[in-house]
Amino acid sequence: MPEAKLFFVYGTLRRGDDNDITRLTPAPQFIGEASIAGTMFHLGGYPGVTLGGSSQIVGEVYAVSAELEKKLDAIESEYPAQPDEYFKRAIRVQVAGQWRDCFVYEINPSFSVGKPIIASGDWVKDR
Repeated sequence: MPEAKLFFVYGTLRRGDDNDITRLTPAPQFIGEASIAGTMFHLGGYPGVTLGGSSQIVGEVYAVSAELEKKLDAIESEYPAQPDEYFKRAIRVQVAGQWRDCFVYEINPSFSVGKPIIASGDWVKDR
């Protein structure tokens, strides 16, 4: 996939969930399952993650085209609809035995204040 970027998805973009990334076009390429350090918050119909700490967040890594990246940005409100709810962050993720540069959507901490924590870090399992 030329000019593809890798994305770590942990919530509604995971396979089988409401915004299943595999149902979007152009189709992403599944790279593998992975986890990152962070804290997952239950925000109602979707989660948010703040990066860092000792807890692990369960997710999946996909190679995504520039066209699909724009759709992901729209889903995660990376443009005027709600420009400050999520921030696209560059992170390193170990997937399929290799460290890879990826992007992840991190929740603006002001949106997680007082929200319940999903201790397992697995949205699909424990929402």
